[in-house]
Amino acid sequence: MWDTSSVLFYFYLGMAILAVWAVYQAWSSQSRTETIHPFKAFCHLLAFYLAYLLIPLVFFSIYAGWIGYYSIHESIFIFVISAVLSYARFIEPHLIRVETTPYQINPQQKLKKPVRIALIADLHIGLFSGHERQLRQIVHKLNHLKPDLVVVAGDWTYEPENKLAQELAVLKEIHAPVYSVTGNHDEQYPGPPIQELLRYALEVNQVMDIEGQIVEFDEFRLLGVGDLWAGKTDMRAMPDLPQDKPWVILSHNPDTVDMVPKLPTRPLMLSGHTHGGQVELPWLTDYVMKKVSILGHKKGLYRHEHADVFVTVGTGMVGVPFRFRVPPTIDIIELV
Repeated sequence: MWDTSSVLFYFYLGMAILAVWAVYQAWSSQSRTETIHPFKAFCHLLAFYLAYLLIPLVFFSIYAGWIGYYSIHESIFIFVISAVLSYARFIEPHLIRVETTPYQINPQQKLKKPVRIALIADLHIGLFSGHERQLRQIVHKLNHLKPDLVVVAGDWTYEPENKLAQELAVLKEIHAPVYSVTGNHDEQYPGPPIQELLRYALEVNQVMDIEGQIVEFDEFRLLGVGDLWAGKTDMRAMPDLPQDKPWVILSHNPDTVDMVPKLPTRPLMLSGHTHGGQVELPWLTDYVMKKVSILGHKKGLYRHEHADVFVTVGTGMVGVPFRFRVPPTIDIIELV
């Protein structure tokens, strides 16, 4: 029964069944998606589900090379490509790592007690990421890390389904206050008009939207600033605000740092937006990043004229359903 012809027949039959299943899943998921481009959403979802074809292709490339159906070079090439894409689609997006960065917020003196801020961004709940498995991983890690507060630097969504409030319900299990601002995808740049959907989802799940608001802490203040691409960034009034404590600014796009005015104490901005490139490839990633951040931000800490900015690579995906050499990350900023 299991001669070469039979294996080939069942392989191609299985691939055809998987392809039909992918089309069905993409179409049914698109029907629940908040989008202004249904066909575009369908194509993105189709790529997401068709990626399941990569798994049998990995094993078939080995078998095909062994029996001579492919030449050894063809077999190696197909195996490497399908294995790398499988890793980038099914493994790395779930390898959530934690990075800790100490930062002295007041250059004149250290804080009486260090403050641990958990920074996450770009969950992009929707077409590719932010589903229950990943959200539960994030919440579990946050509770294990025991931060003093959690801040979310925008881009909660990526054309989400209309059950966003239910999807975010797991956030109520976080054992720390959660503060948030929105990003360009949450503000229709690009994307559908989901502002009310997101506002309701955050409110019922105990996430505090602090855009345009100040949150007081013992030795610093937290300021929420609107998204740059949405034209909601305005920090001209900051010099007129109380300056007896240093500032931490939460804003989605790191290029916003260029708009921070000169203050008595150098503020720290926390941002996302760049995904760290999301897929790290020679030359290509750097070219794409020039369009994402005019000021050249990618990931980590940058020093500018009036402020420092820390850029997290985020946890979700847009454009393509892959992360490669840029695993999703929760950053702990330890103010000392």
